[in-house]
Amino acid sequence: MSIAALGKAVSVRSLGKSYGTARALDGVSLEIAAGEFCTLLGASGSGKTTLLKSIAGFETYDAGQILVGGADIGPVPVSKRNIGMVFQNYALFPHMSVRRNVAFGLEMRQMPKRDIDDRVSEALSLVDLTAYGERLPRQLSGGQQQRVALARALVIRPDILLMDEPLGALDKNLRQAIQIELKRLHAAVGATVVYVTHDQEEALFLSDRIALMDKGRIVQAGTPRELYDRPANRFVAGFLGECNFIAVDGRQIAVRPEKVCVGSRTDSCDQRLEARVGSVNFIGRGFRVMLERDGIELAALVDASDEIAALRPGATVPLGFMRGDVMDIASA
Repeated sequence: MSIAALGKAVSVRSLGKSYGTARALDGVSLEIAAGEFCTLLGASGSGKTTLLKSIAGFETYDAGQILVGGADIGPVPVSKRNIGMVFQNYALFPHMSVRRNVAFGLEMRQMPKRDIDDRVSEALSLVDLTAYGERLPRQLSGGQQQRVALARALVIRPDILLMDEPLGALDKNLRQAIQIELKRLHAAVGATVVYVTHDQEEALFLSDRIALMDKGRIVQAGTPRELYDRPANRFVAGFLGECNFIAVDGRQIAVRPEKVCVGSRTDSCDQRLEARVGSVNFIGRGFRVMLERDGIELAALVDASDEIAALRPGATVPLGFMRGDVMDIASA
């Protein structure tokens, strides 16, 4: 059996958790398919970490159930849940070599040494750290330490892999590199991953499905495209990516900046309005144009052109978009 033989479904049913009068989880229900990469996304205090810790067994809950592979894990102690956990601070043993860190969980299970050696070698190969087995954590970069933490979590062949803001301590370039590595690892291993982050771009890039949380509830769950293109309400539209909110014909609509045209390119749009230019900034792949209409600030991300470059603050210009790109949030 290889490390790739992983993944069980997770079912969260009407989970409730309070701290005194504060409601941390308010009837949360979520179905995560076996092998799915599901991200719990939300701001601080939204309940995402409380939900993750409840699955791990680090938090008790007042109501509801959590099932893994169809079995209720509520009565199961943390040590018996067969869950891999990766933290933001790596939580490596500083006095142990990389190999010993990765082997630790298997040693606690009293596995035969030969089996431990084989599994550790396989896990280190999976994260491209075979040559670093005898080094101590302090001899590794932050990204390498995070990969050791991943190998340690995967080597036990967990039913589910829980990750709590694992890339939060890394700089932007390294974080993006590890995100790509996580995508590769998930494809290779097929683990069921529950991932916590407040970073919307990270969630969009990594996830098969996103559960967006606010005030202890799941506001909307779906694929990244579903949440981005068809947000359930204004909160989702504004949280997941930048969004313009415009009053048109007595109703409020939402349009992403990349769907907004400015100037002569509005000729092909079936919805055209006028706005005043606030600023025009070159951003490499094009221009970010800030506009003002009826006291509301709007953003447009447009391709580079001489026409856009020549726009000056205070000028009145047409802006437009296609009705098919409009997200109707009138009921939000």
